[in-house]
Amino acid sequence: MPIPHDHAREITRRLSRGQDIEKLNARLAPTSAEDRPIPPPVPASRQWDADAVRQRRAFLAAMGHELASLSGAEPDPDPESLRGNIENYIGMTRIPTGLIGPLRVNGLHASGDFYVPLATSEGALVASYDRGARIITQAGGASCLVTAEKVQRAPGFAFTRLVEAVRFAAWIAGEFERLRDVAARHTRHGRLLDLRVHIQANNVYVIFDYHTGDAGGQNMVTFCTAAVCEEILRVTPVTPQYWFLEANMSGDKKATSQSFRETRGRNVTAEVVLPRELVEARLHTTPERIADYWRMSFVGGVESGSIGVSGHVANAIAAVFLACGQDVACVSEASVGVTRMETTADGSLYAAVTLPNLIIGSVGGGTRLPTARECLAILDCVGDDRAARLAEITAAAALGGELSIVGALCAGDFARAHQLLGRVAPPSDAADSSMPPAG
Repeated sequence: MPIPHDHAREITRRLSRGQDIEKLNARLAPTSAEDRPIPPPVPASRQWDADAVRQRRAFLAAMGHELASLSGAEPDPDPESLRGNIENYIGMTRIPTGLIGPLRVNGLHASGDFYVPLATSEGALVASYDRGARIITQAGGASCLVTAEKVQRAPGFAFTRLVEAVRFAAWIAGEFERLRDVAARHTRHGRLLDLRVHIQANNVYVIFDYHTGDAGGQNMVTFCTAAVCEEILRVTPVTPQYWFLEANMSGDKKATSQSFRETRGRNVTAEVVLPRELVEARLHTTPERIADYWRMSFVGGVESGSIGVSGHVANAIAAVFLACGQDVACVSEASVGVTRMETTADGSLYAAVTLPNLIIGSVGGGTRLPTARECLAILDCVGDDRAARLAEITAAAALGGELSIVGALCAGDFARAHQLLGRVAPPSDAADSSMPPAG
C-alpha cells in the first residue's frame, strides 16, 4: 500500500512507541526455545471423546479461562442484553470451536505464546492451523506488525452539471478542519484522518478516512459521516440535487481493486523463516518445492483474476471472526491478502502474509457477547488497546494455515487429510497424529 509522506511520519511515530529502531527490531526478532521455552501443545490433539474435551477445558482453566458460555454451563443470555446485536431474536447459533497452539507471535502489540480459538464446521481446518502454529513456534515465532489503521465511509452527491460538481469538490477539499471537528463531537474513540474527492461527471464521491480506535468501526464511521454530511448540507455553496450516506466507494464488505492502495481496517503483515530441517521434518517437503508451488499458484491467481493471492486466509479470518465476535460479513474484504513463499540464500523458507483490510476490533459489536468475550480473554484481547494485538495474532494464525495447506499440497497429503479428518464418520485411523493435516 503506497503511503503519503505525512501518514508515513504518523505511522513511524506510532510504531516506535518511544523506542528506537533497534529496540523494535529486537521485539520482532524470533525467539528460540532456549531463550523462551515452548509451552505445551493443546492436549488430546485430534481426539473427539468427552474426556479429551474435559482435558482441553481443564488446560485453559489452569490458565484462568473458565469457559462457562462456550461449554454451555451458562444459560443463553437475557434477550434484553442482546439489544444492539440482533432483532427478532429466537435463539443462539452454536458453532464448534477448537483451539490451536502454541502460536508464538513476536509483534509490536502481541508478544508471546498464544492459544487461538477458531470456530468452524469444516473438518481438518483446526488440525491444519494447529500444525502451522506449532511449526511457526518451533521456528522462533512470526514477526508481526500493524502499520496503517483506517476505515472509510464514502457518501455521494449528485449535481445538475459537471461545473457544479467541480465547484463543490473544490470547496469541500478546503473544509477538512471544520468537518474533522464535527466528527470529533460524535465519537469518543475515533477521529477523522482525511477526506478524498472523486469526481465522476456530475457526481462527487467524498471518501472519509477515520481512525476507529479499538473498534471495528463500521457503526462509528457511519454515525460520524452522517453528522458531517448534515454540516456539509448546511454550509455548502452548491446544493446537491440529492445525496446518499454511502455511495459504494468505501469497499465496505466487498473485495475491490483499491484493497492494496488503501487500507480498510488494519494493514498487518506476519512473516517467518523456517529452517530447511523443520520444513522437511514437519511439512514433509522442501523449501524449493514450496517455492515452486507458490510461483505456480501465484500465476494461477493472477490468471483467474483474484484480488490478492493466498491459499486460504479466509478460513483463518472467518474462524477468528466467528469465535471472537467480529462482523463476519467483513471477511469479504478482510480476506484479501498476499501470501509469499521463497527460498533464502541459506536454503531456508521465507513465508509472509500481508492483510491490508483486516476489519477487526476488541470493543463494540459482537465482542460483548458471552462466548466472544471468553475467546477474546483466551488471547488477552478484551477491551481497549487490544485491537492491534488481535490483528497481529490473526495474521500469524493465517500464516500458519498457509504453511500447512501448501505443505500438504507439496507432500501430496491434501486429499488424504480431508478424507481422514473432514468426513462425518471418519475411519478409525483418523486420530493418527502423524497424519499431516491440510487446510
